[in-house]
Amino acid sequence: LVDGSSLAVAVVLNSIPKDTTQVVFRGNFSKVANSLALALCHKGIQVAVSRQGDYQKLKSVLESTEDQDKLIISKTYSQKVWLVGDGLSKEEELKASKGTLIIPYSHFPPNKVRKDCFYYSTPAMLTPKHLKNVDSCENWLPRRVMSAWRIAGILHGLEGWNVNECGNDMFNIDKIWQASLQH
Repeated sequence: LVDGSSLAVAVVLNSIPKDTTQVVFRGNFSKVANSLALALCHKGIQVAVSRQGDYQKLKSVLESTEDQDKLIISKTYSQKVWLVGDGLSKEEELKASKGTLIIPYSHFPPNKVRKDCFYYSTPAMLTPKHLKNVDSCENWLPRRVMSAWRIAGILHGLEGWNVNECGNDMFNIDKIWQASLQH
């Protein structure tokens, strides 16, 4: 059983501009958001969250003091990279600074209420050209683009990985990213 969270995390991580030093999480937290936040702290990127409960939960699972120091609570909206989940309100989205990158980590895209911000697609990848009879699986994605969650299931089958990724279990993010690039 594969829920595809690890590939969704990998796609979002690799969508964040390389020179990014700080991100903020907005919207509801999820398994994907938790894994993203942990990976970003470990990479040395400052992670801002807006809710005390999310902060406490993340801080409790960060292993090193260095990683914990990268996690902050933020009530401002000045960050230039927003990682957004379901539950992002229109009011909150309107507070983003001009030029903000809005990168969803959820299955569904946020409503695009700002014309002066840049919206990424939900975690997805282009399918190989040799794959036949493929349309998009979601109506907000272009032709031949599939969500990371669907691709992850296909990759597990192609690679012969006999491991479950569901509930709290998460597959190796680097391993699934490399496999996705090879196929």
